[in-house]
Amino acid sequence: MIDVLVVDDDFRVAEINAKYVGKVPGFRVTARAHSAAQALATVERGAVDLVLLDHYLPDETGLELVHRMREQGHGTDVIMITAASDVTTVQRAMRLGALHYLVKPFTFAALRTRLDSYAALRRTVDRVGGRGLTGQEQVDRIFGALRTSPAPSAPGLPSGHTEPTSDLICGVLHHAEHPLSAHEVASRTGLSRSTAQRYLRHLEQAGRLRLSLKYGDTGRPEHRYAWVAP
Repeated sequence: MIDVLVVDDDFRVAEINAKYVGKVPGFRVTARAHSAAQALATVERGAVDLVLLDHYLPDETGLELVHRMREQGHGTDVIMITAASDVTTVQRAMRLGALHYLVKPFTFAALRTRLDSYAALRRTVDRVGGRGLTGQEQVDRIFGALRTSPAPSAPGLPSGHTEPTSDLICGVLHHAEHPLSAHEVASRTGLSRSTAQRYLRHLEQAGRLRLSLKYGDTGRPEHRYAWVAP
């Protein structure tokens, strides 16, 4: 089994990512961390093969954490899972040795593709390493193991929608004590208001949410959404 540490400052997102990992054969989540300090302490205790790492953490960035891990001699493998998509951050992740870089929001299929390629890399290294490198062909096998093909779109979702974002919004509304507006959902999930509105509209049309109207002083009703228990 490949032991995985899931690192994300949002408890809900960490739980969703952990559930996704648990669906992939050969992988298991052995710990979750919500800060760089927690993550480093877990790595130092050992028994972590792979870190699924968010970049935006409350005490330092994910890449600063990777830099410290490398300085302290921790060779634990890292896959970045983050909303940071600027070229500078991506390039630095590559230079620090991140094996994959997955931009939020993403689908389960996209994550599984990366995990499967990581498992293939470990198998290839074990096979080649057992008899020692003999030439370029073996080196190419190792590097080739990390190549991935584009993940298919999540079934049942409109174009541009992903399962993790949909699950995140559903989780927020499931635990809400009262109906929420798109603005409130955006604030609690970290999504933009327009993205939250788009998902809320789809989820309401799919029967997973109930829409109600709240009238204020302006006379224009505010759309509010509540979880519909299955």
